Amino acid sequence: MFHKIFDSLLTLAYPQACQACDNSVENSADGIACRLCWKKTNIFSGAEILCAKCGAFLQAKSSNFQTFCHRCDGHFYDSARAVGIYDHALAASVLHLKREPFVAQNLRKLFLSRFQNSEFQNVALIVPVPLSKKRFLERGFNQAAVLSKILAKQSGIKLDEHSLVRQTDTPMHRVGMDGKARAVSVENAFDVKRPKFVEGAKVLLIDDVFTSGATVSNCAKVLKKSGATKVYVFTLAKTL
Repeated sequence: MFHKIFDSLLTLAYPQACQACDNSVENSADGIACRLCWKKTNIFSGAEILCAKCGAFLQAKSSNFQTFCHRCDGHFYDSARAVGIYDHALAASVLHLKREPFVAQNLRKLFLSRFQNSEFQNVALIVPVPLSKKRFLERGFNQAAVLSKILAKQSGIKLDEHSLVRQTDTPMHRVGMDGKARAVSVENAFDVKRPKFVEGAKVLLIDDVFTSGATVSNCAKVLKKSGATKVYVFTLAKTL
């Protein structure tokens, strides 16, 4: 009852436009996107066919067989999963998270629920994809670390924000960049400063969005070189 009254007063006193469609956001739990945009967003339910390795959306109907897109064959992580497709409310939420270190209640629930229904339950370490020092100073926070802290607190899995580092300031990935350009931009960009902390561990790598997979693949490469036995990837969104 209190939340309904609060949302009504909030809508009247501080009307907020949906960052996906410009309509009014009437529920604070929805964050920066309206309920209609959340309904339009493709959230993975487990019934669709996804690439067994990178988690790419392949088909809406379910299957009892593992299917691979083969675009990710050369990637170094073992498997990757996301909450849903990068569109509508989820895309707007990812972009907002790059500006403000805030995860709305409903998005937090989706993130935690997707993890709980994933095959990543036996990981020993949660590691956020790091920002460069320059990017961190500009932004003031790492959005991947924000997500990692939420998951670590809920799951009890150890969080390591310091072992994996970005040693070069790579250019920001733009929407129009192809996979080859993205791969070149992050090649040799990462390093592990504390290999003894990841040696022998199954690692869950966290980021906000999975685009080409170049960034997380390079992270996985150096983590495995430092002794990680498995590297899984978990993100809020996966681009088509």
